[in-house]
Amino acid sequence: MNVLKGIHHVTAITSSAEKIYQFFTTVLGVRLVKKTVNQDDIQTYHLFFADDVGSPGTDMTFFDFPGIPKGVHGTNEISKTSFRVPNDKALDYWVKRFDRLNVKHTGITEQFGKKTLSFVDFDDQAYQLISDEKNQGVPAGIPWQKGPIPLEYAITGLGPIFVRVGDIDYFKEMMEKVFLFTMMDQEGAYHLFEVGEGGNGAQVIVEYNAKLPQARQGYGTVHHVAFRVEDRAALDEWTKRLQALRLPNSGYVERYYFGSLYTKVTPQILFEIATDGPGFMGDEPYETLGEKLSLPPFFEAKREEIENLVRPIDTVRSTKEFVKE
Repeated sequence: MNVLKGIHHVTAITSSAEKIYQFFTTVLGVRLVKKTVNQDDIQTYHLFFADDVGSPGTDMTFFDFPGIPKGVHGTNEISKTSFRVPNDKALDYWVKRFDRLNVKHTGITEQFGKKTLSFVDFDDQAYQLISDEKNQGVPAGIPWQKGPIPLEYAITGLGPIFVRVGDIDYFKEMMEKVFLFTMMDQEGAYHLFEVGEGGNGAQVIVEYNAKLPQARQGYGTVHHVAFRVEDRAALDEWTKRLQALRLPNSGYVERYYFGSLYTKVTPQILFEIATDGPGFMGDEPYETLGEKLSLPPFFEAKREEIENLVRPIDTVRSTKEFVKE
């Protein structure tokens, strides 16, 4: 069986494509590598922020569904997304930066032996930075070379994904017996699971919490998390596995930038398995990634209609210079 290689991407919902573009670009210094639309709802933007070259395991993506209400955090949700930074010293830099830019944060804390810094955006979407200082496992990505963050402190990819559940026994069984994660550690209500090469890029932290009300999806919440496999052959193996276990799943879905397979782990929690390639560099040059509206070939004939549905967002950065500060 092709074991999952780690985290592929996280997709969340934002109240504003423009504001999330500004937040990721100018506050977090993460590169927009693709500006496209939700393939299942073409009036909705789908923005992909990743490392300098759009490597799998580094991207956080956003939908901006028109008219969707604010989400409610609670139990049974993918509750927080982590980003990797090179070392503990980087977290000191980020505390000062967040203070200066009025980003709400918790200060530096420690969990499972790693230093972390939790923060939220304008929608109350929850994130944390995690230090790679003591980390071993899945390699980090490449920081955005021309972004506003000094490279020695910059974000290099996705870290552990947090899931909050009301039934820990069921979820543990799903993680271990279906998705082949190993439980590595426990701190109070938090259970650390790891897969593949392990480390920050291949971990899920499951929090048991039966007291909070049910989470409700909306802007400010995560839509789904995806895990990495090498290619279509590995993905097909996972489809057969889910079918053999009688777990409802989407079957193969062509996303052009990668191939996908979706399954609901609980009624509220959606997992995706996605291929590492072809990636984001095929239809735009490196220098201007994310600057034009990219559409997969099967949508190109509808370009005019789609461009009329989504308002234009100026994402040109190749003509601008960000001062590292």
